[in-house]
Amino acid sequence: MPVTMTKRELVIRVANNLGMTQSDIAKIIEGTFDAISEALAEGHRWELRDFGVFEVKTRASRIGRNPRTGDQVPVPERRVVTFRPGKKMKEMVATGDLTIAQAAEAAERAASEAGLPAPSPPAATGPVTGG
Repeated sequence: MPVTMTKRELVIRVANNLGMTQSDIAKIIEGTFDAISEALAEGHRWELRDFGVFEVKTRASRIGRNPRTGDQVPVPERRVVTFRPGKKMKEMVATGDLTIAQAAEAAERAASEAGLPAPSPPAATGPVTGG
C-alpha cells in the first residue's frame, strides 16, 4: 500500500534537510503552493525545471453515464489541472534513487532560480524544531 506524504511531513523533511526552522519552511511551502495555485487559477502554466509542469486544460463537454441507473447525463466543459513530470523526476521515480547530493543540488538550483541565497547544508544532528 502506498504511503501518503502530508504537507506537515514535507515541512519536517525539508526543515531537517536544510537546517532551518519548521516555521520558516512552512511559510515558504505555503507561499509556494499559494503562488502555484493562483497562477493556475489565472490559466498560466507553471514549470519547475527537472520537477515537472503544471498546466490548466479544458475538458470538453460530453455525454456521460450514471453508473447506478445507466441513464445518459450531460457533463459540462470544465477546467482541470494536469501535471507532467520532468525528466529527472521520471528517472528518480523509475529507479527509486535520490542521493543527498542530488537533493542539495536541486535545492540550490531552485533557490537561485527564485533569487534566494543558497540553502545551508543539512543539520548534522536530530530533528529541527520550531513554531
